[in-house]
Amino acid sequence: MNQNPQPDSNRELESAPVGKLLWKLAVPMVLAQIVNMLYNVVDRIYIGHIPVTGDLALTGLGLCFPVIALTTAFFMLVAQGGAPLAAIEMGRGDNKTAERYLGTCCTGLVAVAILLTAAFELWGEKLLWLFGASEKTIVYALPYMRVYAGGSLFVMLAMGLNLFITTQGFARYSMISIVIGAVTNIVLDPVMIFLFHWGVYGAAIATILSQAVSAVFVVSFLLGKRTKLRLRRAYLKPDFRLLGRAMALGLAPFIMQATEAALNIAFNSSLQRYGGDIPVGAMTIASTIMMMIWLPANGIGQGAQPIISYNYGAGNAARVRETVRKMFIAAFVYMAALWALVELFPGAFIRIFNSKPELVGTATWALRLYMAAMGLFGLQMAAQQTFMATGKAKSSLFVALLRKVILLIPLIYILPHFFTDKVFAVFLAEPIADGISVTVCTIFFLTSFRKDMRRLEAAHDDA
Repeated sequence: MNQNPQPDSNRELESAPVGKLLWKLAVPMVLAQIVNMLYNVVDRIYIGHIPVTGDLALTGLGLCFPVIALTTAFFMLVAQGGAPLAAIEMGRGDNKTAERYLGTCCTGLVAVAILLTAAFELWGEKLLWLFGASEKTIVYALPYMRVYAGGSLFVMLAMGLNLFITTQGFARYSMISIVIGAVTNIVLDPVMIFLFHWGVYGAAIATILSQAVSAVFVVSFLLGKRTKLRLRRAYLKPDFRLLGRAMALGLAPFIMQATEAALNIAFNSSLQRYGGDIPVGAMTIASTIMMMIWLPANGIGQGAQPIISYNYGAGNAARVRETVRKMFIAAFVYMAALWALVELFPGAFIRIFNSKPELVGTATWALRLYMAAMGLFGLQMAAQQTFMATGKAKSSLFVALLRKVILLIPLIYILPHFFTDKVFAVFLAEPIADGISVTVCTIFFLTSFRKDMRRLEAAHDDA
């Protein structure tokens, strides 16, 4: 293995006080995730307040969530596996292999984006009917889906390659790339939606133009002088061995995100069947509020990932343990606090998106039920991030499959057979699955992590 000299900037990952370093890396990532959240949330806020048709337009936009989720899933498949592996190689002093991961994953992202664009343009309308569209909502969903799919290359590069900035410890630049895109989106949304009167179509154009701006920044940074890992032409030719490793590790977050699409389809189609457009609109609001809480929590894990991955590669088990423990505490406290706010004041969150009485009335009880077990979910997020950061593909895959595929999707279809109020039964599936999943995942993590740390200490002592 090629042992390149370790850059001075890497010393912070191996020797700075963990609490201070986690704060330094996590705060920009939390802020970045909050800003990143605005890409979708701002669209929904503006669209939900379109006069007369805002509730139907919002429901139509919610039907496009599987398209967004699948695009995100595929960048995770390639980049969220490749970035931690690159950091592990950096911890071993092998920056050449780390750069090969970067180049290979960049080419992989471009290839996947081309395939996704073609698939959604060819079969997009048929998919939207499958997702739970009605005659009233398809006219809003289809334009958004086609524009978003057409710009998937920018989404892939902006979000996928940004992980390679984060994994080097450049949290501030990672945040800047997201802020640039989000601010652009916030400015363009009202112009496209209201000034040009393009509605949902304009919201999609604003989103894709914003992602293009962010993609330019990310690629420019990885070609520049500040980065430790540079995007080099020689490494853009894919190394399929490295790509296979990256995709194996990225399979768990891919399944987690791809099953969000399947989950959204299951929810929307069931709610459309049992209750019509109003419950589907309530689900759009509830899932958006869930995202508003989840993404910043994920930023805590992303801030911890470079520290965990680097020190895991360097064989420093004590530092890995300390980082994981502090990440767990921060994620749990954050999720529990936000969960309490939503349960106490659901109407305040719902009216951000729409104030139509019928929709607000349904969404209020649905949101409380949907998020009933979410206060504990910081524990599962932290476990998932640790498995990813240490390259544990199989463990990460198990956690990804458990909540959604094994528990939640079947419950959506099973529970309505046992309740008179079938819409209530569909929403009830979420907290039941969450409670079981968090319990099993936490027990599994505590057992496997202790064993892994003992093996790492033994290997380090023998070296």
